Amino acid sequence: MFITLEGIDGAGKSTHLAALAQWWRARGREVVLTREPGGTPLAERLREMVLHDAMDALTESLLVFAARREHVLRVIEPALKRHDVVLCDRFTDATFAYQGGGRAFDRAVLLQLEAWVHGHCQPDLTFLFDVPPEVAQERRAAVRQPDRFEAQNLEFFTRVRQAYEQRRLAQPQRFALVDATASPESVAAQVLAIMQERAQALGQPGGAR
Repeated sequence: MFITLEGIDGAGKSTHLAALAQWWRARGREVVLTREPGGTPLAERLREMVLHDAMDALTESLLVFAARREHVLRVIEPALKRHDVVLCDRFTDATFAYQGGGRAFDRAVLLQLEAWVHGHCQPDLTFLFDVPPEVAQERRAAVRQPDRFEAQNLEFFTRVRQAYEQRRLAQPQRFALVDATASPESVAAQVLAIMQERAQALGQPGGAR
């Protein structure tokens, strides 16, 4: 099973990766935890460039998809062939949100790159952690120095959030919306309840426990 976690920076999605991994491991499943951009040595080097080096939207998109190609071939697909559960912090929805929405880059180009790089490999379930950009900005400022994306203004993150919502509405069967404005405990309860329901619906071993 291939599960991704998405949302604007500061939505708190990364906090819940470990809980999801524990949920699956308690049910006897092997779990691979990974992230994007990244997941392989080459992809991690490309990540550093994307997060910190100035570039235009096309260069940015090409680097993200180059990292994704390595990630899919060397980590995600081998794990799925072993019947492991893959939990990934961001995937292609983030590209449509950040490059397509935030940067206003050509969506048709992104669709073509997606088809070339991993059209056959798509998530079974995507958690979308939704939070107003103003709240996310306050959270980011409280915990870390911003990277090139996190330093963008509220208008940028408003476009990113809107693009995520467009992806969710286009594929409602794949997405699970999480109210990320709630307390961490409430968000965790939402996530695990959704996971239980979706695992049962997808017929995953242990889903009925």
